Formats: sequence, C-alpha cells, structure tokens
Amino acid sequence: MKKVLVTGSSGLLGGKLVKVLHDEYEVVPTHNTESLFHGSIRMDIVDGDEVSRVIEESSPDIVVHAAAETNVDKCETNKDWAWSVNVLGTKNVAEACVKFGAKLIFISTDYVFDGSKGLYREDDEANPINHYGLTKLKGEELVRGYCQDSTIVRPSVVYGWHTRKLNFATWVIDSLRNRKRIPVAEDHYNSPTLADDLSEIISLMIKRKLCGVYHTAGAERASRYEFALKIAETFGLDRSLISPVRMVDVGAWIALRPRDSSLCVDKIKRIGIGPSDLSAALKRMKEQIGCSTNPSFI
Repeated sequence: MKKVLVTGSSGLLGGKLVKVLHDEYEVVPTHNTESLFHGSIRMDIVDGDEVSRVIEESSPDIVVHAAAETNVDKCETNKDWAWSVNVLGTKNVAEACVKFGAKLIFISTDYVFDGSKGLYREDDEANPINHYGLTKLKGEELVRGYCQDSTIVRPSVVYGWHTRKLNFATWVIDSLRNRKRIPVAEDHYNSPTLADDLSEIISLMIKRKLCGVYHTAGAERASRYEFALKIAETFGLDRSLISPVRMVDVGAWIALRPRDSSLCVDKIKRIGIGPSDLSAALKRMKEQIGCSTNPSFI
C-alpha cells in the first residue's frame, strides 16, 4: 500500500483528502497549529529542518501539499508572512520531496490569473494582481523547478463544511440563517469548487499518475452573486437578503480580486474526470447536514 502525506490536514481540503485517501492508501496527516486526526504529525512548513525530518521519517511515496495561507487580504497586509508560508514553505516541501524521493502534488489557485478574460486554460499566461496570487505562482514555479514529475492543481473558490473556519458558502448559509443582509459582487466570476469533489479528483489523479498542470475547478462559471443565490435556493434560505453590488463597492476587501478567474476544465474532463455542476455539488453539500463530520450549525 502506497503512503500519502498530506500537509494542511486541518484545513478544508486537507481534511477531505485524508478521509478520501484513507481507504486506499496509508495516509500521514500533518498539521501546524491544530490537529483534526488521531496520529496527525505536527509539521511547520516554514521550518525547513522540521519538514525534512518529518518527510524522511514518514517516507511517503506521494506528498499532497495543501497547507497554505489562503486569506487573500491577510496576504496583502502581511506580505512577509504570506511569502514565508506560500513560497518558502513550498520550497521546503519540494526540496524534501526531491531529497527523499516523493512525488509532489501542489494545490495552487485560480488567482494566479489577472481576471481579464475568464475561462482560463492551463497554458494561459499567469499574471497575478494580488500578493496571494503572486505567492502561489512562485510556489508553482518552485515545484516545477524542483520536481520534474510534479502535479499542479488549480481549483477556484473551494467550499464545503468545515468545523473551524468559514468559507464563502458557509458564510452565506450562516448569514442567511441569522437573517443578515449580505452584499455580494455580481461582477466577480469564478468556478466554485466543492472540496469533496476536489479531493476525489485528486485521488483519481494519483491513481492515474498524472503529471503537469490541471484545472480542477467546478464545472460552471458563476458570479459570486449567482453562487450566493444558488446556495440560498438549495438550502431553502431567503434570497432577498442577498444584495448585488459591484466589486468596486465591496468595502471589506483590501486586496484586488481578479474580475473573472473562472477556469476551463476541458483538460481534466477529456481524461474522464468530470467535476460536478454547481447544482449537483450544492445538493451533495446539503445532504451532508447531520453527518457527524459536517455540522449543520455553520
């Protein structure tokens, strides 16, 4: 049985990956500050010596590097921190993978693009407009430079149930359940990606030994406003509480956002790995309410 080490296992995607991979692989979950799994190993990716030690002692065949600072505004206001985690941390992981013979799968983002065209393909030119996107692009470059057989996956607006941290979908659900009015950008487009789908896609990519860059986002391009309305419809919440606004009027944002960073998923679909459409993904998320690992209160 092959061994897969997952960085960032306490995060939304990392946690889903551990559960999905568990049946077919020996999974080594790692975390920095919080552990969600019994036997999870503490590994601060910023500490190169610690990364090297954990990967040497664990001796994984594959490392899925999901640990990252993904708060776009925090990356903008604390650029040194973002660089240390997303760039230097990725460098540490990549170096250890090369040193100890592990294949590396790197989780990147749609924010490597500037948003000027939308439905980006894997070979389109990256041109990030915020510091978060820049750090993830630098991470991609490091991974390609160190690991010749690496895999880079780019999702978009990853969402799903998580016990400790809100994402866009759970924020909308939480707000509407509490009868809060929420302004949502109607001119900000992405390809919303259910974390459960993404983890299963990555599992299939491991089985097929895929290398290179793949867009692994949801099957539909949608504005954040359209996404929020679809969430309200699926969960039976009051859509009248959602107000459409323009991106320039979203006062809470600090960093620039790409206007349309939606991703074309034709490449992954051509090899028979099809992401869900938005309605099916949200229905799946709704069906998880009541499960012990998917709280209904957020």
